[in-house]
Amino acid sequence: MVKNDGGQLYTIEGFAAGLIMVITAYLVVNATSVYTAGDTHINDMQLEALGSDALKMMDVAPNSTNSETPLQRIITGLNPQDREEFKTLFLKYTNTSGSGPLHDIQFNASYSCRDSNDIIQNVPITNSRELTGGEHVVRATKWVIVDKGCYTAAARDRAVLVEVLLWRD
Repeated sequence: MVKNDGGQLYTIEGFAAGLIMVITAYLVVNATSVYTAGDTHINDMQLEALGSDALKMMDVAPNSTNSETPLQRIITGLNPQDREEFKTLFLKYTNTSGSGPLHDIQFNASYSCRDSNDIIQNVPITNSRELTGGEHVVRATKWVIVDKGCYTAAARDRAVLVEVLLWRD
């Protein structure tokens, strides 16, 4: 009887080589980073911070003698000139980056408050372009104290919620 152990050795060697190749492939695939749609949350956070910062800048009084901020004045008046001023200021604060290119940010702005019947009303301020439904929007909000109800003068100061939906084209 002739013993031939060479076949077993080749089988064990082939199995070990296959195992090494599978482990190597596993390590290579896990070491690479793939950009997925879920990673866009970083861009969303940056856009939301940019919108919030613009609203905060609009809610700062230009000097100490005038306590009314541009945002309070715009919401209190809310005539066509005020709507255009909101649009101009907001785009000025969001679309420029020093001497760099424009960010091409679009927005819809509105504010919400309670009317005399304690019903929440949503009042549009202005927009740079109408939403078509295909945009990926983020929301920036700011509470603003104004001397106005939703549609009539209030007996006391009221808080309104200014909401801006932002997206990039």
